[in-house]
Amino acid sequence: MRTATLFIKNLGRRALFAGLLSAALLTRVWAAAAGSIPEFTHAQAAEWINSRPLTVAELRGTVVLIEFWTFDCVNCLHSAAWLKSVAEQQAAAGLVVIGVHTPELPQERVAVNVRAAVKRLGIKYPVMIDGDYSYWNALSNRYWPAFYVIDRDGQVRAQSIGEMRVGESNALQLESTIKQLLATRN
Repeated sequence: MRTATLFIKNLGRRALFAGLLSAALLTRVWAAAAGSIPEFTHAQAAEWINSRPLTVAELRGTVVLIEFWTFDCVNCLHSAAWLKSVAEQQAAAGLVVIGVHTPELPQERVAVNVRAAVKRLGIKYPVMIDGDYSYWNALSNRYWPAFYVIDRDGQVRAQSIGEMRVGESNALQLESTIKQLLATRN
């Protein structure tokens, strides 16, 4: 019985450690591999909400925050307040926020449902509907939510995966990177 109890305690510790390690990795902000951001893969007006189709070329000279999300993802919904806050606070400094809605569930693949969710959530920044995962794949993304900070030269300067909440360390680190890039003029 004692051996079984020790095994269970050790298993519990290992599971806790693995969970903490996974959480740390998923919320860590790191410098991304050098390279330019890929061109947006959707160029039809129907594939964009709150904006005409955007291009990477027209965003040169601008700091951009791209978020991969989907409307039934609880982690994405938990990040919405932080993202809106950053979008509003840094807009005057020149930050452009772009949501990339890449579906996970069948109902998230329907464009009218995406449009309704954007309206319901009060999202004002541009959202590209990435129903075919083409932009997801172009950035080799694997998570919802995921955030990519793009500098004025179109280079990925930082990325973070997982929930972002106002005042939490991972959010503050990403905000710091954004502010540094906004303060740097070409």
